[in-house]
Amino acid sequence: MTHLLHLDASARTRSVSRRLGAEFVDSWRAAEPDGEYTYRDLAVDPVPFIDEGWTELCDAVLAAGSTDLDRLPELAATPAARAAWEIVEPMLAQVIAADVILIGTPMYNYSIPATLKAWLDQVTFPRMSLGERRFVVVGARGGAYSPGAPKAAFDYQERYLRDFFAGHYAVTDTVFVNAELANAVQDPNLAHLRDAHEASLAAALTEVRLLAKDYVK
Repeated sequence: MTHLLHLDASARTRSVSRRLGAEFVDSWRAAEPDGEYTYRDLAVDPVPFIDEGWTELCDAVLAAGSTDLDRLPELAATPAARAAWEIVEPMLAQVIAADVILIGTPMYNYSIPATLKAWLDQVTFPRMSLGERRFVVVGARGGAYSPGAPKAAFDYQERYLRDFFAGHYAVTDTVFVNAELANAVQDPNLAHLRDAHEASLAAALTEVRLLAKDYVK
């Protein structure tokens, strides 16, 4: 039985990335109705930014040379570090319990929302590995950033997350599904690209429906 952890990061309640994530979840549930599901809306229920106590906890991990996430509570040796651990523990427990981590995120200013970055910071520690878990990122972009597009070099959303998961979590098979040109719906100057956006969105929805069925046990 698969445990799916689902995060949404869009500031919009009716967003493309949320729609893609919901489509994945619906297909996953249809394929595995008894699977476990955990959800957090990072826009509605934001994660606090890391503070000095979190840095003390990280320093203790480095000093101990520890790679065991179960040792984190004992390494929280100062009042500030213990307070930081109280914030980290429930979020990290959700990550550890999950088999699949689904992240719905828009591209904001060429990268990811601060709400998602705050979550990543809180649940990431030196020398940790989540290599047995699988990540799926469903994203939305206002413009076109796929390979060959004029702004492809400005895509710090997918590039950042792919490198982050590989470098910090030892996860190298993250799957990304992106719908592009979402701004064509609002921006009159991009109205001529609305059909291209709708085609990109339709393709992404089809892909996540099929992909979800591959993420069940």
